[in-house]
Amino acid sequence: MSTPRQYTHIFAHFKSVDPVIYQALLAVDLDKWFNKVKKRASSTDYFVALCRAIVGQQLSGKAADAIYNKFTSFFGDNYAASQILQATDQSIRDIGLSWAKVKYVKDLACKFEEREIDFAALDSLADDTVVAALTKVKGVGPWTAEMFLMFTLRRENVFSFGDLGLRKGIIKLYAVAAPSLQQIEKIVAPWQPYRTFGSIALWQSLEK
Repeated sequence: MSTPRQYTHIFAHFKSVDPVIYQALLAVDLDKWFNKVKKRASSTDYFVALCRAIVGQQLSGKAADAIYNKFTSFFGDNYAASQILQATDQSIRDIGLSWAKVKYVKDLACKFEEREIDFAALDSLADDTVVAALTKVKGVGPWTAEMFLMFTLRRENVFSFGDLGLRKGIIKLYAVAAPSLQQIEKIVAPWQPYRTFGSIALWQSLEK
């Protein structure tokens, strides 16, 4: 696969520090996973992205898309936090969300409306500060916040140590039967400052 010019320095980095993940990365269409053309996002865009993440938690991709399509059919594509707060719990439950997720999206909407979290400032904050802010929302743990960093804010140096898929990818590519946290940290440390791309390569490796 050819390497788009905007990723040349990233491939060069991995080639120099880790030939194993470099070979895996060569098979990845990075534009599909991580579009570098970043559009200016609003606080509402970030709210919607996090809401979608909550709706899709612990679901397969197809199931998550199906439930979220019902969610937007009910609230509209350009829904506001106020709509979620005004809706009854039962009406949101009837869309297909669990009772727990009903509480989570309402808590997110409440924090957005009351500006308990400054969504407009997220893009300017350090990664750990973003995680600390987002995990104030009920149901948003480190993993959800880290996926937000990767695929909404498009941060380049994120590795989610609690992600099962990444662990499986390391087991597959590095032939480590039961890697400890310390072993994983040692493997991914040289990937900095581009750990997100190494993560993408690990996920992609599981599809083969």
